[in-house]
Amino acid sequence: MSEYLQTALTDALGCRYPIVQTAMGWVADANLVIASTRAGAFGFLAGATIAADQLEAEIQRVIEATGGSNFGLNFHMFQENAAQCVDLAIEYRLRAVSYGRGPDRQTIDRFKKAGVLCIPTVGALKHAIKAVELGADMITVQGGEGGGHTGGVPSTILLPQVLDAVRVPVIAAGGYSTGRGLAGALASGAAGIAMGTRFLMTQESPTPIATLDRYVKVSDPQHIRVTTAVDGMRHRMIENAFINRLEKASAFGRLRIALGSAWHWKQQTGMSLGHMLSVFVQSVKEDPAALSQTVMAANQPVLLQRSMVDGVPDEGILPCGQVAAAIGELKSCQQLIDEMVQEAERCLMAVNARHQAVRTKASQPAGI
Repeated sequence: MSEYLQTALTDALGCRYPIVQTAMGWVADANLVIASTRAGAFGFLAGATIAADQLEAEIQRVIEATGGSNFGLNFHMFQENAAQCVDLAIEYRLRAVSYGRGPDRQTIDRFKKAGVLCIPTVGALKHAIKAVELGADMITVQGGEGGGHTGGVPSTILLPQVLDAVRVPVIAAGGYSTGRGLAGALASGAAGIAMGTRFLMTQESPTPIATLDRYVKVSDPQHIRVTTAVDGMRHRMIENAFINRLEKASAFGRLRIALGSAWHWKQQTGMSLGHMLSVFVQSVKEDPAALSQTVMAANQPVLLQRSMVDGVPDEGILPCGQVAAAIGELKSCQQLIDEMVQEAERCLMAVNARHQAVRTKASQPAGI
């Protein structure tokens, strides 16, 4: 391991390099975690989108393939099998868990007693401070450039704010895909970086070719934009026909699209004709815009599944960081990590060399 890339993150997580593969829904499966772990990064399984009856087997697959439990599990407390995720992380002594809407102090205490590190992801300074108060061992800070649900503060502003405010290792996320970015984050004081979109765009990603093709072809960062049309929250994704239609629709139009989408995939969403009619009646009495957001939020996993599993990108949503516009090819996880590490080392060594040259010049007697 290079001395330039040995940080509090590598020490705590036991990975070779301070690079984290984030837990993207329907993407971060056992195969991707195995590939990223073998390449020297630290991988997280996406526990929120792995079926409850398959989750333990996925954990076991990674353990068998990598020779240990040196990886993490991501989950949300609002998912049905949240208790199962907590129990399995503790039972298998996984190195860490990550989460957005996090567990309470009692659950965090359970993880700590079991030696499982808690690494929440936050998009605002106040959330970082609160997470540390609840017992977080590290913080992943995602700037507004990041994909999926994201805040509005860019990494260049948010990262220094959080570094100044907390006393735990901070992982920088949102806009990272290169060794230069890794070197810059380390130079700022971060313990490492986390990448989602860059790992999604690798050869080991389970994302269907038709969907990956949309990610590779996007070349304008402005086409990877934030919308609130899906569930009322800031959501960064690639612009597509579905999002454009949803944004242009009226309140009742959005409700119709939301219900139509849910009805189309009724087996997954549990939508029935009776339920659809009752929602329409309710919308007359209440707020159709709010109801459409509620229905769409419930329908969101299916919309994500349509693009990330079924390979129909225009019928689903395409969560994506703006960095995708700078990625033109699908590399293997090993090639990606190797190239990033080499580039980061060159950058950091160049900075060190300049520093040493200045020190040498300053120590020489005048006139020499």
